[in-house]
Amino acid sequence: EKKWMEGVAYLKQFPIVDSEHEIHKLLKSGKNILCEGAQGTMLDVDFGSYPFVTSSNTICAGACVGLGIGPNKVGNVYGIMKAYCTRVGAGPFPTELFDETGSRIRALGHEYGAVTGRERRCGWIDLVQLRYSIMVDGVTELIMMKSDVLDDFDTIKACVAYKLKDGTITRDFPYEIDDVEPIYQELPGWKTDMTKFTSEDQFPKAFKDYIQFLESELETPIKIISIGPDREQTIVRK
Repeated sequence: EKKWMEGVAYLKQFPIVDSEHEIHKLLKSGKNILCEGAQGTMLDVDFGSYPFVTSSNTICAGACVGLGIGPNKVGNVYGIMKAYCTRVGAGPFPTELFDETGSRIRALGHEYGAVTGRERRCGWIDLVQLRYSIMVDGVTELIMMKSDVLDDFDTIKACVAYKLKDGTITRDFPYEIDDVEPIYQELPGWKTDMTKFTSEDQFPKAFKDYIQFLESELETPIKIISIGPDREQTIVRK
């Protein structure tokens, strides 16, 4: 209760305004505005893995509806991704790992629900879904989180395509993914503790090669890389 009241007191210092008018005034004055979305692309009510979605639009275009701004006001779009894949609750998850590797990623990444403590489902990075997300969101640059979780793996897998029920191989995100089989490309791990690094120049060659591989597959630059949970463990690439 004490923390609740402290939170109320903190919020009371901010004036209540008509946000759409305030945002447009700031835009007209030349200010930049950073909008942060909640949840993820695959939970979007229209473009996600229906019916395992939320009730709103979580893609970039949802910011226009939520803030009262036109699409012509949107500039750079930063797509935030993990170095691996997770999902909360039910729904299709082609790269989900049910073995020791999945448990290891979960433990190292502290992938447990903040409120319930429930285990999150973990798997290898899914480039098919990422390409789809980049497309529908209009992502211009990527931010990769939790790369340090994979620091000690001998090899890293990335899903580059799906094998459909009829045997067809596709790199595009299909309408149904319940029965797809992930096609992996395996890359060498970097086997280096990067949590103390302060520059991308310190990255081991295997990690640089991994980043280059992801950028080539996704056709989108990775601008920021997180190598730990603290703010200081954030590398902004040149």
